[in-house]
Amino acid sequence: MSSPFRRPIPLLLLLLRGFGMGTADLIPGVSGGTVALVTGIYPTLVGVIGDATRVVTKVLKADLKGAGRSLRRIDWWFLIPLLAGAGVAIVALARVIEYLLREQPVRTAAVFCGLIAGSLWVAWKIIRSPRFGHFLVALIVGGTAFYLFGLRSAEALDPAWFVYLIAGALAICAFILPGVSGAFILLVIGMYQPVLAALNDPRPAYLATFAMGAAVGLGLFSRLLQWLLDRYHDLVVAVMIGLMLGSFRILWPWPNGLGDESGTGATTLGAPGPDVLVPVILAILAALVVLGISVRVRRV
Repeated sequence: MSSPFRRPIPLLLLLLRGFGMGTADLIPGVSGGTVALVTGIYPTLVGVIGDATRVVTKVLKADLKGAGRSLRRIDWWFLIPLLAGAGVAIVALARVIEYLLREQPVRTAAVFCGLIAGSLWVAWKIIRSPRFGHFLVALIVGGTAFYLFGLRSAEALDPAWFVYLIAGALAICAFILPGVSGAFILLVIGMYQPVLAALNDPRPAYLATFAMGAAVGLGLFSRLLQWLLDRYHDLVVAVMIGLMLGSFRILWPWPNGLGDESGTGATTLGAPGPDVLVPVILAILAALVVLGISVRVRRV
């Protein structure tokens, strides 16, 4: 099939978008889906993933001819560069993100807050016919998410293989859902540190099990999301904006960066510390970067 992404510049932009999505999904509270939404490829992403899952479904039903037809409908010029960029980011930056979260937690969290703040404006502009009802939905979802995102589970010390399977199925949903990051889902179920450790100190069996779970979860969730977007586009985007609002519960920089916990397992929120100026400047710059990227992408 003919693809608008076959030319060099669109291909390069797809690689960069994929890199951004992979980077985002390493960070609790930031979503690869948010990057796709801000950079204008979200509907295409959901559609291509839906096409890919139809291939798997037909293969499982032994409908090889149907699988072949579905395979030819996939826009590989879109999918391969995007996945390649995301894969490079995850492998290359896992240690960097881990270091920044440990050594510069407040400033790192401030940058993430700025990225989400800029993304909120971009996401609102995606709503085709904005109404007060959409604003209200975003506020309600945001308030609910703000509360729920404060709840955490204890980290699993030595999880069994099937736990990696379940974790992959749950976390991958967030890869295409703005406002809920795969990393945060892993935090909630206590699997963030085990999965990050499996990446940094390669454990192929666990990573393969995680990937298998991700494939199953992606197939089920993407088709539901595509159906919802086709029928309730503006409402779905409003819900996504609400999820992004709620993620500030995780990203709030103070007192000690992302997800600082009290002894109760709930995320602790504090007042800005004495070093407030630098984090605020970083947050503003990050928001401006998102807005600038959005404007630039629309012109390409």
